[in-house]
Amino acid sequence: MEKIRIYDTTLRDGMQAEGISFSLADKLAIAKHLDDLGVDYIEGGYASSNDKEMQFFIEAAKLNLKNSKIAGFGNTRRADATVANDISLNAILACKTPVATLVGKTWDMHVTEVLRCSFEENLKIIAESVQYMKSKGLEVIFDAEHFFDGFKRNPDYSLKVLASAIDAGSDVIALCETNGGCLPSEVYEITKTVKQKFGKVSIGIHCHNDTDCAVANSLAAVQAGARHIQGTINGLGERTGNANLCTIIPNLVLKMGFEVLSNDKIKSLTETSRFLSEIANLPPASNMPYVGESAFAHKAGLHVDAIRKNKTTYEHIDPSLVGNERRFLISELSGKANILAKLEKANITQDPHLARKILIEVQNMENKGYQFEAAEASFELLVKKLMGAHKPFFKLEKFHVTIEKNSVGKMVSQATVKLDVDGSIEHVVSEGGGPVDALYSSLCKALERFYPSVRDMHLIDYKVRIVNPAAATAAITRVIIETRDKDAVWGTVGVSENIIEASWQALVDSVEYKLLKDGLSPQK
Repeated sequence: MEKIRIYDTTLRDGMQAEGISFSLADKLAIAKHLDDLGVDYIEGGYASSNDKEMQFFIEAAKLNLKNSKIAGFGNTRRADATVANDISLNAILACKTPVATLVGKTWDMHVTEVLRCSFEENLKIIAESVQYMKSKGLEVIFDAEHFFDGFKRNPDYSLKVLASAIDAGSDVIALCETNGGCLPSEVYEITKTVKQKFGKVSIGIHCHNDTDCAVANSLAAVQAGARHIQGTINGLGERTGNANLCTIIPNLVLKMGFEVLSNDKIKSLTETSRFLSEIANLPPASNMPYVGESAFAHKAGLHVDAIRKNKTTYEHIDPSLVGNERRFLISELSGKANILAKLEKANITQDPHLARKILIEVQNMENKGYQFEAAEASFELLVKKLMGAHKPFFKLEKFHVTIEKNSVGKMVSQATVKLDVDGSIEHVVSEGGGPVDALYSSLCKALERFYPSVRDMHLIDYKVRIVNPAAATAAITRVIIETRDKDAVWGTVGVSENIIEASWQALVDSVEYKLLKDGLSPQK
């Protein structure tokens, strides 16, 4: 199999996405994760932009990366500077990385209107910059900025720019589809032309997603001869983002037969995607191909029935190949096959009569406002209740929630919870950042003497949906709570006209699921 090099630019281009700001610790953690994934290059950042970027390179050198080379990124020299005194070039050298990535202008309009120098001067700038870095012993990747737009306007000049970088010793020529406006057919034909003219040098591709074609454009470039691909995890990037490596990598390996990452590394793609979302403080895109939570989620009853008989009927790959998993969704649209599939996955008896009973109850509950697609823990508890196999871990005597605002405007929430845990009355009070947080704190405090593992739980998401907005203040409220411990993440649901009561239902399910998951039984 032919090898394709993966160049990750999450720590630079990904940082340019709106709302994204990685701390130094974040960047180091991401770099370690990317090295574990096995990418060939990690672009550390714009070396001359600020002190934090430079500090990253100093600290990254201590990580002892096993698979990836760190690349320093910067411009070719300024028109009014020499290579020896150019700030950008010397900042890259100060990074002490084995790889320098230099971005240069290939679109004639940018030469005249942005650099404001002659065409010949631009060629000289590029050649001298590449030669300078090569003379320092670095591997040089030349990012040909706006190459495709430049080629369409003035192909002769854009090819002269590439020739200038190649003759100066560039190891890779990365063709940048910087504005993201090209379609795959254009990228294929232009890349093919470059490959035919400069066949002895490694050709790369760097795509942006402004037409939602970044992945397709990258794969088209590979078909035309590119063997170096730049992109970001989850497609993070400026405007609409960069080419998504979480989609590109499995397409290259599983669909096109290229060598990119070993099979055991590809299995960590889903984990890598979700890790990056967590670090970036972004909700994971559930519909992302391959690694999204919904990528192998099945809802239609006919589909689920077919999947249970033959997995290839509605899945293009085995989800485990990329570290994902198959999910069967439960809703009022479900058929009996969905319920049987869920029971099968949970190792519960395959009883068609029980499945029918569950389906009717789910439909009745969804008519009241419940939804189980994001609350699989509540669904599992519902099944146990309908099977007569559920025993509550505690009984609520009462709870009381207060919210106060003092004279300086500070909000204080306090919750009192009284529980009966097998005859033992626990009466506790806690404060929290809000009424639900206070209620959760009191619930866990009341239970931790009997079930210490509740200390491992943490609420990580809280969603509220008004089911029937026409009812105004009397509307039914659905609350979805997402909880995690060191091993898993699970969702629970509550529904009521009172948002606190709906939250309580979801909290109780969350705690009971945790205790059952840990193999505990109600106190005797």
